Amino acid sequence: QVQLVESGGGLVQAGGSLRLSCAASISFLKINRIGWYRQAPGKQRELVASIISGGSTNYADSVKGRFTISTDGAKNTVYLQMNSLKPEDAGIYFCSAGVVVSSEYQYNVWGQGTQVTVSS
Repeated sequence: QVQLVESGGGLVQAGGSLRLSCAASISFLKINRIGWYRQAPGKQRELVASIISGGSTNYADSVKGRFTISTDGAKNTVYLQMNSLKPEDAGIYFCSAGVVVSSEYQYNVWGQGTQVTVSS
């Protein structure tokens, strides 16, 4: 069973930085997309940033210029560097990946989430 394990969350003051990590239990060669989502209390889960196997990235408008998603294929790990954090960036951050089983079948897997708190 594929597992994603997030780390790096915590409490930070507004304007500060955090780097989240998500380690996958399988090779990135078997993943066609991996990204970060966040969910604030009372709100729907939303996409923050994602990267596809070709290297293209996608960011939510609210984090463009402040957050950077990157991968380390040797470690099967995806990172989210978060700079200039704002209170509205707070929430539980989840890692999600698209696992390719065959040309006709793939499925999504989610991590357990890591809490990010930003104090004003």
